[in-house]
Amino acid sequence: MLRKKTNGVARRPQRTSILSEAANASVDRRAFLRGSGLAIGGLAAIAATGGTVTQASAATAAKGTVELKKSVCTHCSVGCTVVAEVQDGVWIGQEPGWDSPFNLGAHCAKGAAVREHAHGERRLKYPMKKEGGEWKRISWEQAINEIGDQMMTIRDESGPDSVYWLGSAKHNNEQAYLFRKFAAYWGTNNVDHQARICHSTTVAGVANTWGYGAMTNSYNDIHNSKAIFIIGGNPAEAHPVSLLHVLRAKEQNNAPLIVCDPRFTRTAAHADEYVRFRPGTDVALIWGILWHIFENGWEDKEFIRTRVWGMDQIREEVKRWTPEECERVTGVPGEQLRRVALTMVNNRPGTVIWCMGGTQHTNGNNNTRAYCVLQLALGNMGVSGGGTNIFRGHDNVQGATDLGVLSHTLPGYYGLAKGSWGHWARVWGEDFDWLNAQFAKDKGADGKDKDLMYETGIPVSRWIDGVLEKPENMDNPDKVRAMVFWGHAPNSQTRMVEMKKAMELLDMLVVIDPYPTVSAVLHDRTDGVYLLPATTQFETYGSVTASNRSIQWREKVVDPLFESKTDHEIIGLFAQKFGWHDRFFRNIGIEDDGVTPNIEDTLREINKGMWTVGYTGQSPERLKLHMENQHTFDKTTLRAVGGPADGDYYGLPWPCWGTADMKHPGSPNLYNINLPVKDGGLPFRARYGVERNGENLLAEGVSNPGAEIQDGYPEFTMAMLHDLGWDKDLTKAEWAVMEAIAAGSFSGVEELNLAAADYEDGETPDAIEAKWSTSGDAIGKINWKTDLSGGIQRVAILHGCAPYGNAKARTVVWTFPDPIPVHREPLYTNRRDLVADYPTYEDRKFYRLPTMYASIQKNDFSKDYPIILTSGRLVEYEGGGDETRSNPWLAELQQDMFVEINPRDANNLGVRDGAQCWVEGPEGGKVKVKAMVTNRVGEGVAFMPFHFGGHFQGEDLRSKYPDGSDPYVLGESTNTAQTYGYDSVTQMQETKATLCKIMPA
Repeated sequence: MLRKKTNGVARRPQRTSILSEAANASVDRRAFLRGSGLAIGGLAAIAATGGTVTQASAATAAKGTVELKKSVCTHCSVGCTVVAEVQDGVWIGQEPGWDSPFNLGAHCAKGAAVREHAHGERRLKYPMKKEGGEWKRISWEQAINEIGDQMMTIRDESGPDSVYWLGSAKHNNEQAYLFRKFAAYWGTNNVDHQARICHSTTVAGVANTWGYGAMTNSYNDIHNSKAIFIIGGNPAEAHPVSLLHVLRAKEQNNAPLIVCDPRFTRTAAHADEYVRFRPGTDVALIWGILWHIFENGWEDKEFIRTRVWGMDQIREEVKRWTPEECERVTGVPGEQLRRVALTMVNNRPGTVIWCMGGTQHTNGNNNTRAYCVLQLALGNMGVSGGGTNIFRGHDNVQGATDLGVLSHTLPGYYGLAKGSWGHWARVWGEDFDWLNAQFAKDKGADGKDKDLMYETGIPVSRWIDGVLEKPENMDNPDKVRAMVFWGHAPNSQTRMVEMKKAMELLDMLVVIDPYPTVSAVLHDRTDGVYLLPATTQFETYGSVTASNRSIQWREKVVDPLFESKTDHEIIGLFAQKFGWHDRFFRNIGIEDDGVTPNIEDTLREINKGMWTVGYTGQSPERLKLHMENQHTFDKTTLRAVGGPADGDYYGLPWPCWGTADMKHPGSPNLYNINLPVKDGGLPFRARYGVERNGENLLAEGVSNPGAEIQDGYPEFTMAMLHDLGWDKDLTKAEWAVMEAIAAGSFSGVEELNLAAADYEDGETPDAIEAKWSTSGDAIGKINWKTDLSGGIQRVAILHGCAPYGNAKARTVVWTFPDPIPVHREPLYTNRRDLVADYPTYEDRKFYRLPTMYASIQKNDFSKDYPIILTSGRLVEYEGGGDETRSNPWLAELQQDMFVEINPRDANNLGVRDGAQCWVEGPEGGKVKVKAMVTNRVGEGVAFMPFHFGGHFQGEDLRSKYPDGSDPYVLGESTNTAQTYGYDSVTQMQETKATLCKIMPA
């Protein structure tokens, strides 16, 4: 809590006293530092040096050379460079990256403390298993053999879908890619990671509006914004360094900052206009702003005419959102929204920023699409200073999403169709029939056989239902019997009372993490739990994708500590155990240990297959060059000015088209038709066909400079190249790859090696016609996403065109439950007067599971649970909080879990500031926390952070951790009191708009 801590005195200086008493009382700073074994004044030293962390003592003579290693912070998605000082293999100090375009020499509290994250003494030090209620140390060999044998038994008895592989946004790109590939070789789509519960609704909503589901511009490009609109985001705490870029625009451009949030946050404290609105009413709020824009004719009519489809249908929906109706639903006066609208209109280009406050709702996909529509109406897309800047949460949640660690897609968002699997089988050089045979077959509802290779898996948000639901109600052949938590904090998910039950019903629970996480203690299991120590990202190397789509290369700082192993080595060990190590890594070199795959080779395999999003031009060599020459990149445009990377955009933000030899510079701002495609410009993507109900879906009369088609055009295929006469520009090597693909004889490696031939080595016209006459139909179907030679992309760009076409953005998504974004009341709403007008969805089944909507909302819980409960982040902690609460530098800053309550509510409930209270949700989960009485939250709203764990419904679970691995700070998880609720498209959990009751403890 943001309060002065008491000046109490610790009873004993030993660490054990701090640990045993931390659950019950705050301790002052000095006592905490003394009890944690830290030098007094440590944090003062950080403050005095601007975030630099060095050795406490400078008197010791150097015994060896101090090496500098560049890595990237492992917390949020800004991508701050960490410069580590290493001596004799020991990480002795750190500085922020002064040359980094992202952090510009700055660190937040978490970034300044990452050295302790790597060296942390609360880490898991060796493999362990729970046996007879006791934690026992075991060897890696025993762990892999026992886990592998049990998994194979479960596979034989219940099929591959009864083992759930839960991946991580903390893996680097190469590890994330191998993880998704590993799940495919195991034979399941029951694989997922944190993006499902943080930004899956963003990806779905944004990708279905204009093509790609990612941040369109960059943190740095905000420098050019004339207005900044933040909704459902608190970057001051969640992504602190990003605020440097926001404040630069505010000060440099006199750009007004508008913050829309139910809670007055640290970000809102910087706002020129703070809009407090009722949680769960984002669509109504945006339509209320658009009502004023349309009513006054302030929209960008020419932009809409040439580059937007469906805006007339949006106008019809917006008409109902008069200032009076908008205020009735959101609580925001119409005059304030008129002022907001006018501010955005008069200060273009403006950027829109959102985070999980907008995504974690049952209609989260509606929220994200509404934000996009606002920007389209204002003409703020495809321009510097505009765009939708979506701040991702974890350091590689963007990369892990791009690499397909999801239950509904393959790497590169290729989907689960047979053609997508065929593409990746070619990349892997794998026999398609063998791969298909790894998957189970099941009977569908119609009684027909269903190949689960092509069916979406259970999302992480619903894994507990994969355990608890009856098999006859699921499209999963049997229940989930084994869970692998590989870098995931379970307390970041809702319904923890049911999660505890699900954990106890599993045959086996495996936790692979540098820290034990709440997975080790939430349940009451006495057997069948394994803890495997993974390294941090500072003990390995590889690439990581920042929120702006830039890819950075991490150096290894130190060798793996204790008995920890890198995630890719652990993947290698399991692949070896399951008998397909050789075929899994057939294109990837293996290190001297005979197990661990080479990271550079893994990235090159990614480069060979990720044509859809342009992860093909970022070779290891180019990424390393960028990190070595950060100082040569402009801090606003991100473009290198001279130097060895001259002309490149920093980190080669995807799409970086074609092969690395093409030297495409990357795409800094998506959908910018003011730049040639070869220089990073792009139109909107043609993903949805060329027409809809007789209306044109392609752009009208606009294109990128230098394009030989100065109008809209569909995505490129070989047939299209032939029709245009551009196939003559393909090289012999590119033709060879496509002929092999068309003939079904592509072996994966030999043809790609041919593609490295000289680009000038083209075919003769007679030879080209001969190819079309023999295999034209099959070759013609190859498109820019499945051409492994990169020739189609290269030739399209040679003629000035985007490989993916030139279309209009669409504001109406006809394949979604709500084609036009509409407001729907949360499942647990205290506004029963609005349910009839704005009801939720009917119950439905998708992602293999039945999902409830109307059957919950029909019940009135508001009399017993009158207060809206929402959750969010703190600046001190990140994610589930296990690693940051185990870091003494951070743990001392925030020692108590708490709930924010408005003074009026607190006084009515008899809850005193600083006193313990109970917060209970309508599904029975309750937490015991400290009360923070504050006007930050409005009347009828309560807020809790989600970084805490280790307490459960009033019980302290510290004794259940393995000795020496319990975090310094424990607390209740807000998600124990959070309730059911999932987005209608992605199954995102709803954490921002449920109900609770609060009472004194």
